[in-house]
Amino acid sequence: MAELVIRKTVKVEAPLATLWKVLTDNEFIPQYMFGCVAETDWKPGSPLLWKGAADQKLYVKGHVVAIDAPRRLEYTVIDPNSDIADIPENYLKMTYDLKEEDGGTVLEISQGDFSIVANGQKRYEDVMAGDDHLMVAIKKVAEAQD
Repeated sequence: MAELVIRKTVKVEAPLATLWKVLTDNEFIPQYMFGCVAETDWKPGSPLLWKGAADQKLYVKGHVVAIDAPRRLEYTVIDPNSDIADIPENYLKMTYDLKEEDGGTVLEISQGDFSIVANGQKRYEDVMAGDDHLMVAIKKVAEAQD
């Protein structure tokens, strides 16, 4: 099966440092991450737990893969509430690349590879059906800071 990765790019009218803070600070994360906070120390290899800010329920979990502040953030994700086996082979990688451009920041988000995980096609379709919520929400939150 061919690689199945979702890649989306948007120009954010906010400085690089502001966008980085929005991506990594729980003051902002619940505003775009469906009401979840990130429990992590943002160090490579550390656990990353996405919990509801109100109910403390675990919605998504993973590990920090790499971090190059304020330009790149990589982590893995899996839904612990699904019937997908919680093994490393079934985790998807989320990558955020940030680049300064014309007084703002270009944000590229990639997620995948869906072709090598259990139920990959369905998981891919589910993420695609969510439209661009994550990217649009991150942009809105970051631009509201300046």
